[in-house]
Amino acid sequence: MSGRICRLFSYLSVRDHFFGMRGLSNYNLSCCVNTLLQTFSATWEIGDLLDKWEAAGVRAGGRNVPLQLKRVLTAMKSDRPHPAPHRDFLHSLDSNCVRLYTQHDADEVFLAILNLMQLQMDDKPLALQIQNLFKISVETYVECLDCTAVQTLTSYMLSLPLHVKEDHDSLEGCMSSFFQHQELRGINCCFCATCEKKTSSKQAVKLLSLPPILCVHLKRFRNDGGYTRKLDCRVTFPETFDFAETLKEAFSSDFAENDCRYTLHAVVVHSGSATCGHYTAYVRDRVNQRWYYADDSHVGQVSWADVKSTYGGHRRHTAYMLMYRRGSKEKGQQPELSG
Repeated sequence: MSGRICRLFSYLSVRDHFFGMRGLSNYNLSCCVNTLLQTFSATWEIGDLLDKWEAAGVRAGGRNVPLQLKRVLTAMKSDRPHPAPHRDFLHSLDSNCVRLYTQHDADEVFLAILNLMQLQMDDKPLALQIQNLFKISVETYVECLDCTAVQTLTSYMLSLPLHVKEDHDSLEGCMSSFFQHQELRGINCCFCATCEKKTSSKQAVKLLSLPPILCVHLKRFRNDGGYTRKLDCRVTFPETFDFAETLKEAFSSDFAENDCRYTLHAVVVHSGSATCGHYTAYVRDRVNQRWYYADDSHVGQVSWADVKSTYGGHRRHTAYMLMYRRGSKEKGQQPELSG
């Protein structure tokens, strides 16, 4: 942790909890889950929906992940200066195979928590509303290069997995690569029903709808001959962007959204190597729109310049997941955006 951020922690430690920002103790290698809890807290729509859940028919409450998540998010809203209690939530994950004493991948744990909410909430319509916060509907086109027949498949994702180049890249560049046409040849050939055999083809992914909360996964880990390594390369990302301006080619002809503008409200950060790392988070406060840095039990106010330090570079802490909220206004206030 840099000396500048340490000084910010020292200066702001008494003030931070006034804004509902509470830290979380590192319990049995829980930094990954701690970081996701901070992003869930900043994604206040989740807590608002869970508050509507009565959970009257829930059994084995200690193993129920959404029930424990509801409780810890409520605790994180309080103005107490001490770290929020979250061990019951950690143990509920442990009992559902997201183990303690284990280093986890943040995107995998994020998807596991969303899946467990679908499985364990007795109010299925409300559970679906939570899933729909992150649901990216897409249509995959596969065109045979021999007969030009087209096959389509409709599916959805809860996070957008973006390949990262090993030199300088940008969020816009990563997204553009994701939606580009790809040729499938050789062992990647697909079966064409018209030709009745495997043929070379052209594949593309198009957006059918965008979610209220867009979760972006920057795939910084590579498997190289059975060895996993981390890419520390620089990937820039904006505080706001508009899909309609930057990625017009990504839309399906059936795309019907009007507002495609997004504002960043949380960044999951990974420091260290693929085998020995640490997770922290930058989150934007719902009320005052300022940025805060959460490193387990420590929370301090920071600037957009500090958030941009996670773009990457040699031996830097790097952004691994980005959370964007659709629209540029929250609670009727214009975010304080800075360059």
